[in-house]
Amino acid sequence: MPSRNHRVAVLVLDGAKPLDVGIPAQVFSHRPSTPYEVRVCGAAPGLVTGGDGLSYHVADGLDALAEADTVFVPGYREPATTEPSAAVVAALRAANERGARLAAISTGAFALAAAGLLDGKRATTHWHYTRALAARYPLVQVDENVLFVDEGDVLTSAGAASGIDLSLHLVRRDHGVGLSNHVARRLVAAPYRSGGQAQYVPRSVPEPLGDLFATTRAWALEHLSEPLTLDALARNARVSPRTFSRRFVEDTGYTPMQWVLRARVDLARELLERSDLGVEQIADSVGLGSGANLRLHFQRILGTSPTEYRHTFSA
Repeated sequence: MPSRNHRVAVLVLDGAKPLDVGIPAQVFSHRPSTPYEVRVCGAAPGLVTGGDGLSYHVADGLDALAEADTVFVPGYREPATTEPSAAVVAALRAANERGARLAAISTGAFALAAAGLLDGKRATTHWHYTRALAARYPLVQVDENVLFVDEGDVLTSAGAASGIDLSLHLVRRDHGVGLSNHVARRLVAAPYRSGGQAQYVPRSVPEPLGDLFATTRAWALEHLSEPLTLDALARNARVSPRTFSRRFVEDTGYTPMQWVLRARVDLARELLERSDLGVEQIADSVGLGSGANLRLHFQRILGTSPTEYRHTFSA
């Protein structure tokens, strides 16, 4: 047991997203069973304008980073068009140089990239901003197909929910799976699943940008075992195939059939985790026809095989 609690600083920048701020503050909040303590800070003490209609009143400024063992940067609005201040960049660099661990949730990765802390390293961010991150910081090796990336002293995660995965990963790294599972139960969250989650669990079916064709997407998810063609999807949506395809891409970033394929792979993942069905049975039940077809798409989308995936997550 360490002589003192592990100190976590949560750096709230302008436009900070409420859920992103709350995740590390909640996960690492001090309890008798949880040897952490949290300080929520800003570029300066006082009022910080947040995103989604909320603001934050923080008691600490950047001096909190100088004492932190881990610094979290929650996501914030308009990351592709705003830069953190020179003082924030300097404080992040100084924390890194003295050995603090830095972690970003969602678009907080832009702040770490602005400080040069992601240069030459793998990183991720919310899927909607991966291209912007890669374009703005070309030295960063952006991986859009992972929940989080652990580069040792610098970690990044995708959307807000994967910030929970990242936080539980750090608890597990610090104190083992027992405490990580304990914290997950307290949060009523899925426990961290060891063994390559960062590599194997992309957001296969992306969050839509809007609610367009939501009913048709829900219908498709209930009929994945059946033949699903562009014409059938368009018929359900009551528009022409050409209109459906164009507007579907605008709403999700994927063509309809790309989305269906990823939905089928996601369902196969769930069956591999939760059932004893064989690969051939799973392939048939999710509409991929054969085990060979399932293996092909699993490897292409997830970078692993169904057997390895089941071995990783069956526990």
